[in-house]
Amino acid sequence: MAGRQDGGQHPVVAVVGATAAGKSDLAVELALRLGAESGGAEIVNADSMQLYRGMDIGTAKLGPEERRGVPHHLLDIWDVTRTANVAEYQRLARERIDGLRSRGAAPVLVGGSGLYVRGALDELDFPGTDPRIRARLESELEERGPAPLHERLAERDPRAAEAILSGNGRRIVRALEVIELTGRPFTATLPEHTSRYPCVQIGVHVPRTLLDARITERVDRMWQAGLVEEVRRLLQHGLAEGRTASRALGYAQVLRYLEGSRTEEEARTETVRQTRRFARRQESWFRRDPRVHWLDHDDPALVEQALELVRTAAVAAHTG
Repeated sequence: MAGRQDGGQHPVVAVVGATAAGKSDLAVELALRLGAESGGAEIVNADSMQLYRGMDIGTAKLGPEERRGVPHHLLDIWDVTRTANVAEYQRLARERIDGLRSRGAAPVLVGGSGLYVRGALDELDFPGTDPRIRARLESELEERGPAPLHERLAERDPRAAEAILSGNGRRIVRALEVIELTGRPFTATLPEHTSRYPCVQIGVHVPRTLLDARITERVDRMWQAGLVEEVRRLLQHGLAEGRTASRALGYAQVLRYLEGSRTEEEARTETVRQTRRFARRQESWFRRDPRVHWLDHDDPALVEQALELVRTAAVAAHTG
């Protein structure tokens, strides 16, 4: 990608798709290859749960060796007691992206949290919050659980209800809060797909049957690697009190096991089932974005195809 005409600024590369599709490994390989071709490449995390310190096994966070020397940004920045905030993530991600581009490095965004990806890449302003509405909805969530609130959301904004897991009380509350604040469906507050940066989005496609099997294998590996022990450690750091972290896939199920309301096998089975449901929602979210270029996970030319998409985007950015 020599001969840049824009002060050395790269387009942003985003690697997206469902959990267990192989996004992280592809992102590292792309960063290594892009770094060798130009002024370096670094990864910016867009997985909302990998922002939390100590949540390593259950989020499939790459270890230092798996990162292969590629710098990673926005991993391990929040305590597990911190409530996730996409507007704050947006600010942090844009700071990293702008900083990398200003010094001629390629930002490679990777993650399956669709709203976080859009928050980083798109012209997207998030509605504010109203403490009174939020407190009332959270009180209702505490008293009645997420199911009735999810049913209400399905009536007022079916698309949002489809995208948000029925057990994700925090996101259900936020969607209902935005509906009350704006008088519009939560999904109506998300504008058309308008990129803030020159960018290319690469989706990693895995057939559903195979993806289901990969999710089962991943959950089994997490248990073998010590997920239950990780949750026990995080309990000492306030995991149970964290509104976001305590509801993460795997962590919520292990917490119920440790509380005695599930057997360990029930917790594992539920983690597999809920992760498969979440993967379908991820695919549905990213499939709605016409800018995503989908590549088969097992194509021998996967990396080369992805690199060619990046090179084409770079040329378009500099000549457009």
